[in-house]
Amino acid sequence: MAERVGVYVCHCGSNIAGMVDVEEVARWAGANLKDVVVARDYKFMCSSLGQAMIEEDIKKEKLTRVVVGACSPHLHEKTFRRACQNAGMNPYLCQMTNLREHVSWVSVDRKLATEKAKALVSASVERVKRQAPLEPMYVKVNPATLVIGGGIAGLQATLELADAGYHVYLVEREPSIGGHMAQFDKTFPTLDCSACILTPKMSEVGQHENVTLLTYAEVEEVSGSVGNFKVKIRKKARSVIYQKCTGCGICSEKCPRKVVDDVFEAGMGTRKAIYTPFPQAVPRVPVIDRASCIWFERQKCGACKKLCPTDAIDFDQQDEVIEVEVGNIIAATGWKMFDCKRIPQYGYGRLANVYTSLEFERLCNAAGPTGGKIVLRDGKTEPKEVAIIHCVGSRDVKYNEHCSAICCMAALKFGHLVLEKTQAKVYSFYIDMRTNQKGYEEFYQRLLEEGMVFVRGKVAEVTDAARKPSEQGKLIVQFEDTLLGKQQRIPVDMVILMGALEPQADAKEFGLKLGISCSMAGWYTERHPKLDPVATMTDGVFVAGACQGAKDIPASVAQGAAAAARVQGMITKGKVMIEPIVASIDEESCSGCRICNTMCPYNAIEFDPEKEVSRVITALCKGCGTCVASCPAGVITGAHFNNDQIFAEIEGILWDAAASPHGNGSAAAKPQPTAASL
Repeated sequence: MAERVGVYVCHCGSNIAGMVDVEEVARWAGANLKDVVVARDYKFMCSSLGQAMIEEDIKKEKLTRVVVGACSPHLHEKTFRRACQNAGMNPYLCQMTNLREHVSWVSVDRKLATEKAKALVSASVERVKRQAPLEPMYVKVNPATLVIGGGIAGLQATLELADAGYHVYLVEREPSIGGHMAQFDKTFPTLDCSACILTPKMSEVGQHENVTLLTYAEVEEVSGSVGNFKVKIRKKARSVIYQKCTGCGICSEKCPRKVVDDVFEAGMGTRKAIYTPFPQAVPRVPVIDRASCIWFERQKCGACKKLCPTDAIDFDQQDEVIEVEVGNIIAATGWKMFDCKRIPQYGYGRLANVYTSLEFERLCNAAGPTGGKIVLRDGKTEPKEVAIIHCVGSRDVKYNEHCSAICCMAALKFGHLVLEKTQAKVYSFYIDMRTNQKGYEEFYQRLLEEGMVFVRGKVAEVTDAARKPSEQGKLIVQFEDTLLGKQQRIPVDMVILMGALEPQADAKEFGLKLGISCSMAGWYTERHPKLDPVATMTDGVFVAGACQGAKDIPASVAQGAAAAARVQGMITKGKVMIEPIVASIDEESCSGCRICNTMCPYNAIEFDPEKEVSRVITALCKGCGTCVASCPAGVITGAHFNNDQIFAEIEGILWDAAASPHGNGSAAAKPQPTAASL
């Protein structure tokens, strides 16, 4: 029996209609394409009225297939599938044609764009007639969740889920949770004490009955799929027995070995070989740095073990690998600071009093190495002039093209702290001042009133080469003032470099473990930048905080809560739908060559050693077709993408080639090329 196809072409406002003659495409489809019984155009087909039109036609005209020419299926395929389902049609008998991104937005000639639109609609009609009804699959969702990263985004996500009554495994690679926020002195624009607002959350997470806290640990392997992930976590050896330690601190106090703390203190202070990162650390259980410990160097000392009142020191402790099962994963792995040594003209690492923003955070922190006093590297001299240089490694095609989002406000905060604690004059060298969130512009105005000097221009060089007596012993900032159009030099005592926020060094490698991708810059890629900023293309894996892109604390907190809400919604449902457009293997014909196993980008194909055949794990399969194309025996089939459907689509797109070169025949009226002839 012949199919009855309905074609619906959307104007998409002027997005499509501005370049494509939508009315002509709809008229042509109805008059020329075989089995098309209804063809309409509408201003906004995705609107409730547009959907109602489709539903009514399915019932009235007894449609068996639907083609919608509109924008990206990524946005509205679910919308039109739902409309078909509401009218009693199998939702997988609906096919979308992307006339916006594939035609209108990439065309400059209206006539040619219209002809291309006709070809794509024709292709979809021929394809949809050969599609088979599919039924969605469902899997149960394990209510436990894995959160990776103990910064503010990870903490927020953990608390949201734990407070809702669901168990959370929180994994943090450092000895304590807290992330970069624990290093900060104050937070803009309200100048709240960072520790004061962070440590209550840290303490709550550490004591929460629904949280298993795994610090000094890293995720090694992730297998399974949405609803049922299996995760291997390596708990690195602390050389301290967690259950016995009381956090008294005697071990750290008596340890004779001091080393520079390059992590929490950003190289500005020291710590012992056995240490907790900071006084408010959670958990308050120390870690032995084996690379610095005298015992691990030459089997001597052992002061910590001898003096520990609870016998909690264990030099023989080994790494432990544990496996947990979770239904969803939230990645909140954060950011790292740009290495300012990569811009040698700014003198960092060569000129003593050039600081990074993290170093300055520790310098002005009351719990920092100088007790909050802003002094030069000699530890006693207070600066009289301070220069703050914005966009170091940001908005620069040589390093990072992205804006780091927080630098302008952090620079304003630093300026306020310098003016508050010293009598210094503060210069701020900026490209553009970006203070576009709540309360940010007011903070900028406040710093103008406090006397911070703003210079618009990119700094060319920071040098100690004096040209005049007044520059002797100073750091000279050489720059172009773009408002005055002049090259200038200003001598200062201290320079603060606002380094870029960058993805973690292992972000791409770790993303492969989770099955998620990164942008060219290295940030994790969300499912949709506007409509779905916390989900990823791997179902059940979400992102939160600065691992998805540079952002400030409020945005990180909001994204952490949003990711938790998405997970909670899936847990509450109890099951999740798996897209049925997946691959399948004819096991009787499979030779067991295992080529598909190595080619699958989602690790969705397993090998059965007993039967010596490969098998698709449908819950992991994304229907990409890589295995279908790579199978030398041709025994793998992709649902909705079999040879018959693909060849029919090709024949449909060549509708004009089937017409007589001397006439106005149509593809429907005249024989079309066969697959063999292509």
